[in-house]
Amino acid sequence: MPQQVQFQALLQQALQAHQQGRLDTAADLYRQVLALQPRQFDALHLLGVIARQRGDARQAVDLIRDALGVDPAQARAHANLGAALQDLGETQAALDSYDAALRLDPRYPLAWNNRGNALRRLKRLPDALDSYEHALGLRHDYPEAWCHRAIVLNDLGRHQDAVDSAERALRLRRDDPEALLALGNALQALDRFTPAVAAYDRALARAKRADLWCARGAALKKSGAFEQALDSYERALALQPDYALAQHYRANVLRALGRNEDAIAAYRAALTLGADASEIGFALAALGEGELPAAAPQDYIKGLFDQYAGHFDRHLVEVLGYRTPALLKDLLDRHVSTPVDAALDLGCGTGLCAPCLKPLARHLTGVDLSQRMLYKASELQLYDALACADIGDFLRGDKQSARYGLVLAADVFVYFGDLAPAFALIKEALQPGGWFAFSVETADGDGYAILPSNRYAHAPAYVERVAAAAGFGIVETSTAALRQEHGQDVPGRLFLLRKP
Repeated sequence: MPQQVQFQALLQQALQAHQQGRLDTAADLYRQVLALQPRQFDALHLLGVIARQRGDARQAVDLIRDALGVDPAQARAHANLGAALQDLGETQAALDSYDAALRLDPRYPLAWNNRGNALRRLKRLPDALDSYEHALGLRHDYPEAWCHRAIVLNDLGRHQDAVDSAERALRLRRDDPEALLALGNALQALDRFTPAVAAYDRALARAKRADLWCARGAALKKSGAFEQALDSYERALALQPDYALAQHYRANVLRALGRNEDAIAAYRAALTLGADASEIGFALAALGEGELPAAAPQDYIKGLFDQYAGHFDRHLVEVLGYRTPALLKDLLDRHVSTPVDAALDLGCGTGLCAPCLKPLARHLTGVDLSQRMLYKASELQLYDALACADIGDFLRGDKQSARYGLVLAADVFVYFGDLAPAFALIKEALQPGGWFAFSVETADGDGYAILPSNRYAHAPAYVERVAAAAGFGIVETSTAALRQEHGQDVPGRLFLLRKP
């Protein structure tokens, strides 16, 4: 048989075997093709695809790059290279490959979808959403793109939109576990715990996965079904004994059940599995184990507010009776009669304080750890600037000292124990005569403590002492019920300080 005929026959047999899922046979045939033509594009490319299907992403990258060295104008090969690079965690390189594929073929839905996945991993959430919507514009019946769109909408705090997108995915691919997980997460974020658990149960009927049990446990805990939540976390750990997050959440439930000794043991077990040491230390300190930290861990605060971003305002106002922004507005209205040039809203969240601050400042800046909160705050169009940063890092990095006429911190210091470092930075950021308004939850004694809610409370005498040490004058202080917890008022105190 002439070599060209033999080559074509081998390649056709290889393609047929590959399509039938007979990977070993296909791989052997592709190698026979390469023995005849070492730089044959299809054989190199598809042998790389098989390597990825077998879980060898590094070999896949090498083979597909060799193929692209033969013919760089193949969009499918660039997209497959991107998928292999993403498997290796080389996300920026994967994005570059998807972009190369789309330059060659802008109407390639799979490349748009996978590009969205890479952008989501890079935390470029609006860009990821745009990519998924490009994919759906080209192929409306694309269940993976609808599912991934739901995931990124959850990440953006747009939970009702995420519900709609996940349901579109499920109409195309009924009982898909990933779409059901996205649906459950969206419903959970909307406080719709019963349908969230039902979504997780549907997913678990198809796939017994630890992450699904863990998500189910979170919904049950938030609904107050602590014993059922504990069972879910223990089922997750039965499937994956080294699942640090499930052990951490199990400890939280044990603590909520009042089983403090068991909770301490579970927190320590989570720590040995690799759970965040600062978060575990914070939880143990709240149980009286270990040294009281000076502040709550950043990742804890960020995670807490990321999950609440989509329904934060409604939850605070309707469920917790949150009144702090209104109380601080009344306090400022009594003393600040002339708008300042610039105001700073520390821990601005979704912007609940922006309506009262904007009339008092010609330029309003908001700072928060949670990017999801800031996406919601930006929708108000009341802030002139928003920064995703730790408060201390932001204040230390601000090159224009003494630039603000007003700084406000509503419900922020519940995540700080030691207030002295923050007060010193705020005083430096204020102009002479600048105002500093804030709230604290109140503690007995003359120091600060962590409450069972994982929030710090401060004694009024402690706050006054720190304010005086920082060089502030106290203009007004008053007691107030800031919000409710389990139907009971949470006692707090409002302060208005002024820099001389």
